[in-house]
This record gives sequence, structure tokens and C-alpha cells, in this order.
Amino acid sequence: MSSTELPGVRAATAAVAPKVATVRVAEGEELRSVMLPGLTLNVRSRPPARSGLPHALYVHGLGGSSLNWSALMPLLEDVVDGEALDLPGFGDSPPPDDGNYSLTGHARAVIRFLDAAGRGPVHLIGNSLGGAVSTRVAAVRPDLVRTLTLISPALPELRVQRSAVPTALLALPGVVSLFTRLTKEWSAEQRTRGVLELCYGDPTRVTDEAMRNAVEEMERRIQLPYFWDAMARSARGIVDAYTLGGQHGLWRQAERVLAPTLLVYGGRDQLVAYRMARKAAAAFRDSRLLTLPDAGHVAMMEYPETVALAIRELLDDCGGS
Repeated sequence: MSSTELPGVRAATAAVAPKVATVRVAEGEELRSVMLPGLTLNVRSRPPARSGLPHALYVHGLGGSSLNWSALMPLLEDVVDGEALDLPGFGDSPPPDDGNYSLTGHARAVIRFLDAAGRGPVHLIGNSLGGAVSTRVAAVRPDLVRTLTLISPALPELRVQRSAVPTALLALPGVVSLFTRLTKEWSAEQRTRGVLELCYGDPTRVTDEAMRNAVEEMERRIQLPYFWDAMARSARGIVDAYTLGGQHGLWRQAERVLAPTLLVYGGRDQLVAYRMARKAAAAFRDSRLLTLPDAGHVAMMEYPETVALAIRELLDDCGGS
């Protein structure tokens, strides 16, 4: 059992906090809440160009939200009926009632959403933590996944990059409390710039408008009473998943994935090592690899057109359905 699970106990952070600000909705997007037993998920979508398009689901990374897909989604709306969800405790989704932020817990939330919607098999697209979650979903429920796209997936590394260590340290007890005390005077803009410098290959690519939107979202997010708990326990969930061996290990599950898989790696990624691209390409049996030397950890935000083109090619080769 994962150390992030609290069986039979309703976590203190599971209470839904009052809205602290309005979540940003880009032009053409729609938001809705999906209520499941013990779980409420915020879902962002765009009306498809026409009816009958195959469904796609986008899954964000640690500390992110469905907003991370706002640049990519409109570039694919003529080929997929796309939805992006906020994982439990992130974006505008409240914490899960059981307080389970393990990788399995997040994967279960995705599976429950897809089962409830009856939309599988979908084109599943995940980044970072969302990439690890999507790998697990594709391995244990192949009936739900038509194709798999993984952008800098958080798969186990024997030699973690030094720049990724601070993020991993969030998993340790007491680190979040220490960090919040040390950074209590930081402005939302300072926090945002730190995140962008970590996640982007070239932070100067961020427009002034995108920066304002990111700061606004950071201001909203850090007011949520469960924000740091969701971060810390999800980080712990990743670390726990990295230590699993046997059939539950992520690399073993990658080998079990049947869906055609697109792998996207950035040469300037400070969180997932570029060198892991070759190992991933060998692990996923039906895979293709896109490497972007100048991209960081969120290629779908830095180079959405290039990523969209690669996804289109994947869908075309798979019959687009």
C-alpha cells in the first residue's frame, strides 16, 4: 500500500475550500465539474470542429492544471474531441475524499472519469506526472487507450538530474513547512518566474500576457489551503512509484502498453533527463520519438505547433480513430 493512502480516514484537507478566485477560461474553452463518489473533477474542454470526432484526454503534471493544455488543444480540435482534467487537488479540482495522492490514486481518478463518461478508448496525452499516470492507465486498462502521447513523462531514473532534486525533496516530511516559511515573503510573480525558469527551455518565450495569466493563477492557487499538501503528497506518490519493482514498476508497465505511443523529450528539460528518451523508446513496444533540443519540461506549452503536428501524424498512422 502506498504511504500516501489513508484507508478509512477522510483527510483533513479533503474539505472543499471556498472559491478564492475565478479560474481562468481561455477563449473558446468551457469548464464543468464531474462528480463521482468521493471525487470531483474539474474538466476543461473545447467544442470540437464537428461531431463524431474521436475523444482525447489531456493529463497535466505536478503543480500544473488543465490550463497547461490551452495552447495545444485548439491546434487539435479539428481531429479530436478533447478534454483536459484537473487531477484531484490541482487546478480547480478539490482534494479526493480519501486523501490519496499516490500515482495509483491519480490513475484511478482518470480511469473512473473515463469509465463514467463511457468515452474510451481515447487518445491519452500526459505530461510529467500526467505522463506517469497515463502510462499506468494504458498498462492496466488497455481498453481505454487508443494512442498514448507522453511529454517528458516522469518515469524512474537511476541518476536524477541535480536540478530535479528540490522538487523530489517536497516528498520528505517537513520540507513543505520549511519551504513555506522560507518563502512566505515571495510574491506570486517571484514564484511564477521560478517555475517558468525550471520548466521552460527558454523562459523568454513566455509572452507578457501569458506571464500575467500565470501570476494570476499562482495567486489563486497559493491561497488554497490544500495546495501544498497536494503538491507534497503527489511528489511522495511519484517517489513511491519510482521504488516499486515487479509488475507494478513503471518501466515494466511501459513494456505492457499496447497502444501506439508518441514520446516527446526536451533537450533543456531540468526535471526529466533528455538521456531517458532512448530508454523510453526501447521500453514502449510501438513507439515513435520526437526530441526538441531547445524545449524544456513542457514542450506542449513552448512548441505547441510542433507537438500538435507529431500527434496528428500519430493519429493519421493509426487511422485517426
